[in-house]
Amino acid sequence: MDNSGKEKEATQLMADADKKVKSSGSFLGGMFGGGHHKVEEACEMYCRAANMFKMAKNWSAAGNAFCKAARLHMQLQNKHDCATSFIDAGNAYKKSDPNEAIKCLNAAIDIYTDMGRFTIAAKHHISIAEIFESELVDIEKAIAHYEQAADYYKGEESNSSANKCLLKVGAY
Repeated sequence: MDNSGKEKEATQLMADADKKVKSSGSFLGGMFGGGHHKVEEACEMYCRAANMFKMAKNWSAAGNAFCKAARLHMQLQNKHDCATSFIDAGNAYKKSDPNEAIKCLNAAIDIYTDMGRFTIAAKHHISIAEIFESELVDIEKAIAHYEQAADYYKGEESNSSANKCLLKVGAY
């Protein structure tokens, strides 16, 4: 199946979303209260574009679109949606740019820990550890992320999950 049309459509959607963001910050947009609504619309457009890029297997463009959506969610004070978009970006970047994937996953972890969602944060520390283990082959950093995940799991009384992380650490 040819998804090149999806990529073109996604690129156009990104351009339209960029215009919405710019116009939301304009004097008239802010004066008449339309800015907030335009930012929400732009967020949705970035997410739709990201999914189209995923269909076209353009992973870095998908990651970029999800990152733009995440930043707008943060601007709108939607922490959960922001973290989710950073996770989606990280998952897309895993296929093209492991370092960028780690940045996005760390951004999501910061939000989740701020919200007190330590079990979810631990899960994403494991994802980062796996990237360091397999993609970047930096065992020291992998161990640090497994240990952090174990600490978060212990704090949430999820001892079997903590032990799985510590077994990984023990393997090195």
